Amino acid sequence: MFDNLSDKLDKAFHILKGHGKITEVNVAETLKEVRRALLDADVNFKIAKDFTNRVKEKAIGQDVLTTLQPGQLMVKIVKDELIELMGGDVAGINLSGNPSVILMSGLQGSGKTTFSGKLANFLKTKKNKKPLLVACDIYRPAAINQLHVVGDQIGVEVYSEPENKNAVSIATNAIEHAKKNGFNVVIVDTAGRLAIDEEMMNEIANVHAAIKPHETLFVVDSMTGQDAVNTAKAFNDRLNFDGVVLTKLDGDTRGGAAISIKSIVNKPIKFIGTGEKMDAIDVFYPDRMADRILGMGDVISLVERAQEQYDEEEARKIQKKIAKNEFGFDDFLSQIQQVKKMGSMKDLVGMIPGVGKALKDVEIEDDAFKHIEAIIHSMTPAERKKPSLLDVKRKQRIAKGSGTDVQQVNQLLKQFDQMGKMMKMMQGAQGKNLMRMMGQMKGMGMK
Repeated sequence: MFDNLSDKLDKAFHILKGHGKITEVNVAETLKEVRRALLDADVNFKIAKDFTNRVKEKAIGQDVLTTLQPGQLMVKIVKDELIELMGGDVAGINLSGNPSVILMSGLQGSGKTTFSGKLANFLKTKKNKKPLLVACDIYRPAAINQLHVVGDQIGVEVYSEPENKNAVSIATNAIEHAKKNGFNVVIVDTAGRLAIDEEMMNEIANVHAAIKPHETLFVVDSMTGQDAVNTAKAFNDRLNFDGVVLTKLDGDTRGGAAISIKSIVNKPIKFIGTGEKMDAIDVFYPDRMADRILGMGDVISLVERAQEQYDEEEARKIQKKIAKNEFGFDDFLSQIQQVKKMGSMKDLVGMIPGVGKALKDVEIEDDAFKHIEAIIHSMTPAERKKPSLLDVKRKQRIAKGSGTDVQQVNQLLKQFDQMGKMMKMMQGAQGKNLMRMMGQMKGMGMK
């Protein structure tokens, strides 16, 4: 996401290279490119103009600090303004009720039903809540079925009344069901339409009035660009929702909705959807998103994802195996599985400062480990435990069984051996300090 915008902003900042002082002339040229980049990203024209005017006011006449070049100072000013434009501070979700009632709204096709499941999974796994999903789309039978499939996938109960054609009574009945059965969060998935119409607005307004939700979220497909912002305004005028959810940010999106939606509706973006899997949901941090737009990566989010998969007990077992030279391919396989749980490879690479930009034209597949896993799965338990057993005949058998060749098997063995030596070197004081640091980081939650 934002690749095109990031490239154009980077080119704009290059204009200031080599200048010792920011002047009206070089600032005007740079900001002209910045405004063009924002417009190409489908940011509202007035917002883009106001944005560059504010940057200009802050930049003109500022002497470059001794440690900074003009381009770097401009990047900082633009970053600060981007953060402010996208909401400033991170916005939390209101879970004060018992049960807390969350109403989902949005057009058909925005990813509302899928996101309802993602949110339920997020609250269940990360907030220790017991959520109930409610199917209030009385027009599309497939929507009810879809929510049940999602609920089964994440282990969350779904409340539905397929024969009932009154969305208000379904929602109120679901809340009573939640109170009687110990659910502390109720997520109400409502009907969407292909376009805004009065009937839909009346229905969701009636549901909203009846259940008085603690949180009303507007779900919007970020790939629709400026249209998403206009739709958000129409819904907000009627519902006065609490926050926005941007879905499909992993797609070929220009990013205009993420940048300008806060200015139009004055409501924060609370969550973003970054993939199809049920754990592909992130809290929206304006500062981290600004970093990613400007090609600075997002190390904090990367560390947080790593912490979620970090198992201290497993790490101790691995440490002991390394010390005894018993680290085998089964252990290596479990480490690969932990990395895969962190998210898509392209998304992870994009969080590393400089790397995402360097590899922007390289296709990084989510199944990047598939050949390695196939080779390991083609080994016998004894071979995985003791790689030194692998002679020429065994390698030929493994290559044939994994659909690879002997050269690829040898390459994996070489890399595995090099990794083993590196991990052995880390077994000293540095390794212990690293483990202690990771433990402390996990304890603090890096909040």
